[in-house]
Amino acid sequence: MRTPLRAGIAVYNEGHYHAAHDAWEDHWLDLEAGTADERLLHGLIQFTAAVHHARRRNWEGSVGLARSAGEYLADLPPDYRGCNVDAIRRFLADLADDPALIERRAPLALSHDGDILTLEECSPPEIAVAAAVLAEEWGYDGAVVERAGKFLGDELGRERTGTPFLALLSEFAAGDPANRDVVYQRLGQHVERREVRESDVEGLFE
Repeated sequence: MRTPLRAGIAVYNEGHYHAAHDAWEDHWLDLEAGTADERLLHGLIQFTAAVHHARRRNWEGSVGLARSAGEYLADLPPDYRGCNVDAIRRFLADLADDPALIERRAPLALSHDGDILTLEECSPPEIAVAAAVLAEEWGYDGAVVERAGKFLGDELGRERTGTPFLALLSEFAAGDPANRDVVYQRLGQHVERREVRESDVEGLFE
C-alpha cells in the first residue's frame, strides 16, 4: 500500500493529475470494497479526476466527482495512512460548491506523514512505479519502463549497488523534459542488454 500510495501522491504533486490515479488503481482493484484502504484509494482516484476535469473546465463532471470522492473519504480519520485526508475533504467540498475556484488558486497539494512529497523524494520502489505511470501518460512504451523497474527491484533485493536503473528512472520521471527521449532510449538499451544476459544463462543449470 505504501509504495503505490506515495508514488501517486508524488506524481500528483508534480502536476500530473491524470497520471496519478494509475499509481493507485491496480492496488485499489485488489482491495475489498468498503474497507478503509479501498475507500481511501477510491476517494483519491476520484479527487484527482475532479481536479483534472475542473482544470479542463468540465464543471459538471468535476462537481459530481468532488461530491463522490468526499463520500468515500467521509468517515476516514483525518490523517489516515499518513495522508492529509481532512484537508482533502475540505477542498472537495469547496470544489463541489465552486469548481471554477481551480482557476483562482492552485489545487490542494497532497501530503504524506506531514510532507508534500515530490518525485525527487521518492524511494527507489516508488520512483519505479511513478516512472511507469508517467511513461504511459507521455506516450512511451510503458512495458520498457516497467521492465526497468523490475530489474531495479531485483538489484535492490540482492543489495547490489551501482545499478544504472535507479538513476535513469529518476531522470526519466523527474528530470529535464528536454532530455526525456534520450533517457528513455538509454533505459531501453539497458533493459535490452539485461534481457540478453538473462536469456544467455537461462536453462544452463537445469
